[in-house]
Amino acid sequence: MGRHANAVQSGLLMSIELDLSDVRREYESQAINIADMNADPLVQFGLWLQCARDLNLLDATAMTLATADTPTARIVLLKQFDQQGFCWYTDSRSQKGQQLDANPRAALLFHWRDLSRQIRVHGAVTQLPADDAEHYFKSRPEGSRFSAAASHQTSVIESRASLVAKVERLRSQYPDGDVPRPQAWVGYRLEPHYFEFWQGQDSRLHDRIIYQPVTDGWQMHRISP
Repeated sequence: MGRHANAVQSGLLMSIELDLSDVRREYESQAINIADMNADPLVQFGLWLQCARDLNLLDATAMTLATADTPTARIVLLKQFDQQGFCWYTDSRSQKGQQLDANPRAALLFHWRDLSRQIRVHGAVTQLPADDAEHYFKSRPEGSRFSAAASHQTSVIESRASLVAKVERLRSQYPDGDVPRPQAWVGYRLEPHYFEFWQGQDSRLHDRIIYQPVTDGWQMHRISP
């Protein structure tokens, strides 16, 4: 191991021992009130998402997707939402795909740091029709399609070079760029049954508004920060 590597490793060990208890910031944001929130949480979500997009926030559509048998979380991109729920696409052979197959429930978290906002969503997950996955797959950039076709997500590979070589073989096989969608590359929809809208406030007295389903729609409550 070279001198540089030793220095990096030493720095990492030092960072593990850091006391971070004084790392904090104050939140200065306009309060949110139930009276100002839309009665439909999906409409309210759309308003907050559009606000983040209007400000050109980086990765405004990124969301943390949490699945379980063993709780697991990762960032994925929201590709569609409507009254039926929130949609994304991935390889069903991945860890998240396998966990959703065993336990078709999940949680989403949207976090917009620059707005001091986050939204949590819980719900049941179903797989989208194959036609939806096919349509979206064909709309992706060519490089993304070849990468998805070459990758068995989460499986162990020999090296990055072997993966790149697989992409190149596919490019030779499909020179027109029309590589087929792998059968395992699918879409999912989370149908929400719980929302929490969080707005950061001074002195950690944050605003938290939750939506829970009732017979004729949704009921809102303010909960303690």
